[in-house]
Amino acid sequence: MSSQDAEQQLRSLAESEPLPVPRSQTQANVPCVFCDRASLETVLQETPTFLLVADYAPLVEGHLLIIPKEHYACYGAVPEELDSELLALKRLVRRFAARFYAPLLFWEHGIFGQTVFHAHLHCIPFGVVSYRERLEGVVERATPVGEQEEIRRWYRQRGQYFYLEDSEEAFLFPPELDCYRQVIYEVFWKSLSPEQQRQGWQRKEVRRQQGRSWLVAAMRKWEQFCQEEKEDPCRH
Repeated sequence: MSSQDAEQQLRSLAESEPLPVPRSQTQANVPCVFCDRASLETVLQETPTFLLVADYAPLVEGHLLIIPKEHYACYGAVPEELDSELLALKRLVRRFAARFYAPLLFWEHGIFGQTVFHAHLHCIPFGVVSYRERLEGVVERATPVGEQEEIRRWYRQRGQYFYLEDSEEAFLFPPELDCYRQVIYEVFWKSLSPEQQRQGWQRKEVRRQQGRSWLVAAMRKWEQFCQEEKEDPCRH
């Protein structure tokens, strides 16, 4: 099979289903699992207004979530007074990923494509420093982001979005299904291992079972990281 044929086969797999498809913005009478603190069994760190959680259905080892304690629809709805705390936590997670894993992707659905309707920022060490080259076909449709206020402004004025931040830049994308699918394919599908691609995009329940060892490993490494930070506070 030529490289072109292999690429087309992967694209067909990615576009046929098992990729996540955006769902309705609201779901009535669905309890919020992130508001149910008792159900969050993988909390790594707690700040006054945020939780850092190991994702229970990780895409790779080291897949974490930053979740505000209060119920906000997305980060576009998170108030300005929480920005400094959020940015400090993101810096901490970057150091953790640099110590044990690889460069991070910060990703948020911004309601568009959410499966849990509570703001949560994915922190995934896919190891790509910049996605600009991969996203050449859609990046011109995105809006560069320099600060959290720009996300709030978009949300107030335009509503839904999805957000991507790599080591070099951050973008807000419009809630367009074709754009979303291309980003998911180029960023997520291409970052999966060959074995994961052969299996196809797995449901959360399957990832939860298969990723248990990753979750345990990430939690142990976080404990080690925190101990190292405590012993050498000047390292950061």
